[in-house]
Amino acid sequence: MQINGGIRYCEKGLTASLRAMHVQSELIGMANENVNGFDKVGYQRKDAVVSSFTEFIGIHGLSQTVDDKVGRIQMSDNPLDFALAEKGYFQVQGKDGIELTRDGRFKIDKNGYLLSLDDRNVLSNNGTVIQLPVVPDELKDIKVNAKGLVQVFNKRTNKMEPAGYMGIVDSNGILVMNPQVKQGYTEYSNVSLQNEFIAMMPIIRNFEANRQIFMIQNQNLQKVISQLGTTS
Repeated sequence: MQINGGIRYCEKGLTASLRAMHVQSELIGMANENVNGFDKVGYQRKDAVVSSFTEFIGIHGLSQTVDDKVGRIQMSDNPLDFALAEKGYFQVQGKDGIELTRDGRFKIDKNGYLLSLDDRNVLSNNGTVIQLPVVPDELKDIKVNAKGLVQVFNKRTNKMEPAGYMGIVDSNGILVMNPQVKQGYTEYSNVSLQNEFIAMMPIIRNFEANRQIFMIQNQNLQKVISQLGTTS
């Protein structure tokens, strides 16, 4: 006796074409998101991950990863602008807990707390908020070294007084020992417009090919329905 086994998968061509166009639309959307983030400070490009079963399960087979390469670092006139020359993230206190960001554009309030532009507290390497021991008259009196040590010049004592180390961590929340903090710099995105447009071209071609197949199949189906109607 012989037993034959296996899996066969058959579906209508219209469904396959629609699913493929849906997937390619999502991929184009991811690429557009990267293009829109080109000039954003601290933005990290998103890479699309396409699973082996995407052609069968559609957009449920898509996911994203973050490209953590260092972006374009440019000089700034603000002493409270910081960029990381190595991989890592600043920690800020968000509404739902600790959040990670590469956007190092900070400010201080009247009480000397170091804040992000949207008023979230910047955290130190021990998880506490960073507060300057004195509020300086000029921002240039605040100094941050390559390891993230925040200090401020106290005119009363004529000394630099520490406020703690910035809590710079990797994507797993582990402290980065040598983050190479650059004071007076901002980091723009790590997106290359040329690469994004080149990568988008085959996706657009695939979308157009599936669109043409869908239209041909739809026209043939309409002809069949029309002929069936006349013969009946």
